[in-house]
Amino acid sequence: MIRLQLLGLAAAAALLATASAHAEGDKAAGRTLVYTCAGCHGIPGYANAYPDYPVPKIAGQNEQYIINALNGYKSGDRTYPTMVAQAQSLSEQNIKDIAAYLSSLTPIK
Repeated sequence: MIRLQLLGLAAAAALLATASAHAEGDKAAGRTLVYTCAGCHGIPGYANAYPDYPVPKIAGQNEQYIINALNGYKSGDRTYPTMVAQAQSLSEQNIKDIAAYLSSLTPIK
């Protein structure tokens, strides 16, 4: 029984070590990468001409949501052409950096 408990503790410790070794986003690096995002997402009240819908506000958005969305555009699961082009130019670390920075901002009202 003790062996099983020790094995469980060792597995949990290995999992935690792996999770903490996971690279996190760098807000400072993300700030330098979002200059193209502001062209559409940084203008309060801005909407696309076609199709006619408001551009999503991304300042203060959930970090994991931004990561998932950018990876979706990069993989083609999401298909808005402008975002596909933007996301395809980003590395995984770029995406994490952008998400870290944007999620740290105060949302635009």
